[in-house]
Amino acid sequence: MRRRQFISFIGGATVWPLAARAQKAKVPRIGYLFSFTEPEGRHLWDACREGLRDLGYVDGQNIVLEPRWAQGQHDRLPALANELVRLHVNVIVAAATPASLAAKAASSKIPIVIVAVGEPVKTGLVTSLSHPGANVTGLSLLTLDLSGKRLELLHECIRDLVRVAVLMNPDNPISAIFMSETQDAAQRLGIKLQQLEVRRASDVDEAFARASDNRAQALIVFDDPALWSFRAQIVAQAAMRKIPAVYGYKEFVDSGGLMSYGPDRPDQYRRTAIFVDKLLKGAKPADLPVEQPTKFALFINLRTAKALDAALPPTVLARADEVIE
Repeated sequence: MRRRQFISFIGGATVWPLAARAQKAKVPRIGYLFSFTEPEGRHLWDACREGLRDLGYVDGQNIVLEPRWAQGQHDRLPALANELVRLHVNVIVAAATPASLAAKAASSKIPIVIVAVGEPVKTGLVTSLSHPGANVTGLSLLTLDLSGKRLELLHECIRDLVRVAVLMNPDNPISAIFMSETQDAAQRLGIKLQQLEVRRASDVDEAFARASDNRAQALIVFDDPALWSFRAQIVAQAAMRKIPAVYGYKEFVDSGGLMSYGPDRPDQYRRTAIFVDKLLKGAKPADLPVEQPTKFALFINLRTAKALDAALPPTVLARADEVIE
């Protein structure tokens, strides 16, 4: 063998194992499944990436992120979940109950991190909070425990409250559970509930018209990605028809809604990175307990209260974590 050919052979033999090792050590790929539109969920998506950066993960360098957006249409979630499975992602982060159920249906092997889920046990996502089982773990919103408290909050704020409308998306499996919990609280308080179903933005105006026809004195908006995407329209209708409303998300209050009560959602999305990191390092989803929020915040828009001629009790205002004036 000539000297030049020998050197080329040795050089190639040296480079090949390095290339093989580089190919073998693939950069982990994380799929994200969001029910809402990208513009509406941008701050939550930013929170996910911020949490990863805090742990040393940078998209395009040592990790690849694959977000998928259902644009507020729950029926698109199964196809998007299957798309992530075909990409062979290492982990799927699923936001809210419909996306989480779609991710679980798409794969029983890929680890799934749920976030902003109301009741993961009753919806069948996990066996228990302490021992999730199977391939799902993550963070629960504990919304079930909040449903009755939100109705109690309205009861405390509005004198002689007897008729409350409930805005819900029937396509979200958690809505039936929310409704049952709210009905229990309504029975204790002597309040009659009116159920209003909203699947798409075109349903919002008709739902509020029905609430007005029924002389609803107040409104509860259930936690749901689609309803959250319609929040500008919902808040505008509540203002036009002078219906005080309580929401689960602070974004409604920022948009002009009266008040919200619930956990810090951006912080929950930020904390999904902790679960992703543990799973990439070899932890099993079944061994990671579902995390529950420990802090709940009350936000009040005082300008909206004045526009509605709603004199909120000092006891409620004193409990508020933030009052927008």
